[in-house]
Amino acid sequence: MGIDEAAFYDSGRIAIAPMAFCFPGYDGKSPTGKGGDLPPPKVCAPIWRDEVMGWIGGELQLVLLVGAYSQKWHLGERRGRTLTETVAAWRDRVREAEAGGPLILPLPHPSWRNNAWLRKNPWFGEDLLPVLRERVAQALT
Repeated sequence: MGIDEAAFYDSGRIAIAPMAFCFPGYDGKSPTGKGGDLPPPKVCAPIWRDEVMGWIGGELQLVLLVGAYSQKWHLGERRGRTLTETVAAWRDRVREAEAGGPLILPLPHPSWRNNAWLRKNPWFGEDLLPVLRERVAQALT
């Protein structure tokens, strides 16, 4: 995002809304037995997601869809078959925002597991991240 910690945690400027307001636990697939986080429970988002997005409301300029679960919820039929297809279509989201409304950018979940994905998709760092940082800076001014 290209911002410092103080800006990231400024709740008057940035809202972070997870897909589930609970920690679902670990999948246990690592040598330590902890593994990665389990997916958000399907029952959570239908109960509260629309209401929370309404509370955030206001003049949203930018919505970052971090990971496949948020992309599925927010993009619906506009998402690709895979996370890579969805993120690679980020320019479509820019065009939609130019027609009115916030820019909704799909992003991979920030995880050590995605290092290989980042290496296979250099366009993410070269093309999408500079636009993301520019739009974050604009939204925070």
